[in-house]
Amino acid sequence: MDEGAFVIEGPVLVREALVAGLPLEALFVDVTAPADLREAGVPVFELGDGVMERLASTESPQPVVAVAPLCARSLDDLAGATFVVVAHRLADPGNAGTILRTAEAAGADAVVLTVGSVDPFNPKVVRASAGALFHVPVVQDVDLSDVGRVLELPLVGAVATGGTPYREARLGDPLALVLGSEAHGLAGVDVNLLAGLVSIPHAGRAESLNVAMAAAVLCFEISEQRARPDK
Repeated sequence: MDEGAFVIEGPVLVREALVAGLPLEALFVDVTAPADLREAGVPVFELGDGVMERLASTESPQPVVAVAPLCARSLDDLAGATFVVVAHRLADPGNAGTILRTAEAAGADAVVLTVGSVDPFNPKVVRASAGALFHVPVVQDVDLSDVGRVLELPLVGAVATGGTPYREARLGDPLALVLGSEAHGLAGVDVNLLAGLVSIPHAGRAESLNVAMAAAVLCFEISEQRARPDK
């Protein structure tokens, strides 16, 4: 496969890619593939028995696999963005896909993954994003220090404790929300890069929320505050 391409598995995601206007390069199908996808105007290649099992990344292969060009952007492409979600050294594909899905749903302008993060075009990330990857601009492999400088946005870091409680924080202004890695959070990040810290107060024994769960809480708080400029 072309190094500038990635794989989309399953009729639902392939249809979502088509709706998003992604210029698919090819479809690989078995005999059970839906007829509408065979007639979608994309080159179709029929696979013989047992071939899809070797091609797909799941244990129960889907009847259609698409090859699409990478849709990654650069920071320069995000000029004018006012709400960006930054995943710093995020490792888990499921978390990355869920954060992409949450960011799109909350109205974020883009998602940025720093150097050391999982590849957003990994098949597991694509599946977990539920199609959000095709709709929200994604930038990968950038240094955190470049994000605020290029986008001219204050970086607000999410931390388990010690930050301003999120309901008291001013999150309706333009910003980039920075989420840390699953294992280390924002440990090791130069505090001089961050304009502020925000936390989610919680009861119980857990030290912190899962990073994807925290992203959902914070992204929708940002969305709500943006809709209410007086807050």
